[in-house]
Amino acid sequence: MPEMKTEQPFFSVVIPTYNRPERLAACLEALAGLDYPRDRYEVVVVDDGSPMDLKPVAQPFFERLNLKLITQENQGPATARNRGVQEAQGQCIAFTDDDCMPLSDWLTRFAEGLAVATDCMVGGKTLNELPNNLYSTASQQLIDYLYDYYNQESKSIQFFASNNIAMSRDRFLEIGGFDVSFPLAAAEDREFCDRWLQNNLGMKYIPEAQIRHAHHLSLASFWKQHFGYGRGAFCFHQVRAQRKAEPIQVEPLSFYTDLLSYPLKAKSSHPGLLLSGLFFLSQVATTTGFFKERWETSRQTT
Repeated sequence: MPEMKTEQPFFSVVIPTYNRPERLAACLEALAGLDYPRDRYEVVVVDDGSPMDLKPVAQPFFERLNLKLITQENQGPATARNRGVQEAQGQCIAFTDDDCMPLSDWLTRFAEGLAVATDCMVGGKTLNELPNNLYSTASQQLIDYLYDYYNQESKSIQFFASNNIAMSRDRFLEIGGFDVSFPLAAAEDREFCDRWLQNNLGMKYIPEAQIRHAHHLSLASFWKQHFGYGRGAFCFHQVRAQRKAEPIQVEPLSFYTDLLSYPLKAKSSHPGLLLSGLFFLSQVATTTGFFKERWETSRQTT
C-alpha cells in the first residue's frame, strides 16, 4: 500500500511595512518565488500608515500570490504584526520585514522545523544583502553576535529577531502577541521571546531558513538605528522587570568586551578594527537612547 503524503501546514506570512515601496516589491517578488505549494501559504501585508498608497505596489502580485493588503493608522510594527495575525488564516505564522527577501526554501525549512517542534518558535538565519555597505555590515554583525551570545549551545535559546521567525498561530495568540507599548521597531522582539519562554514554550534555531536583508545605512542612520535600539532596550528591561517583579537587570561587562572583539574574528571585506569602532559607536548610541528613554519615562511618571 503506498505511503500517504502528509499535507504541508498552511502558513500566513505577515509583513509590517511603512514607506518603503521599492523594498516591499522586492520582498513580495521573493515570496512569489518560494518553492512552497502555492495553495498552502498566504501573504498578509499590513501598511502601518504609509504616506503613499501601496496598492500599486501590491497590484502585480495579486495574481501571483494569495495576498492581502491591510491599511491601518501608524501605530508601530508591533501593532501591525498583531493586526496581521488577527487577519491571518494560517495555522502557522511566519514573520518577515519589508526589506527582507526569503530564499526559495524558506517556508519549507520552517515547516520541517515545526513538524518536529510543534509548540516551538523557530528562527532562521539572516544574510546581509549589502556587504559593500560598511554600516549595514556592522549592523548585521551585531545581530550575529547577539545570536551567538543568546543562543549558545550550552544554554537554552533566548532570542530571535522578528524578521525571520515562525510559530503556531494559536501559541502566538495565547501569549498575547507582541507588546504594543513598544513605539519603535526596537526590542519588541526581545520582549516577545522572553515572554514566550516564560510561558514554558521552546525555541529552535533553523539556520537553513534564510532571508537576505537589504537595509541600507549611513553613519547618521546607523546612529539613529542604535539610538532607537537603546530606547527599546529600556522599554524591554522595564517591562520584563515589572512582569517578573524584580529590579532591572542588564547584561554583564563580559557581554560588552566580547562584543567589541567580535568583528576582529568575523569574516568581512571591511577592516575588523573599523567594524569594532562602529560597534563601540553603536553602544554609545544605544546607551544614550537607553538613558534618554529612562529620563523621559521618569518625567512622565512624576
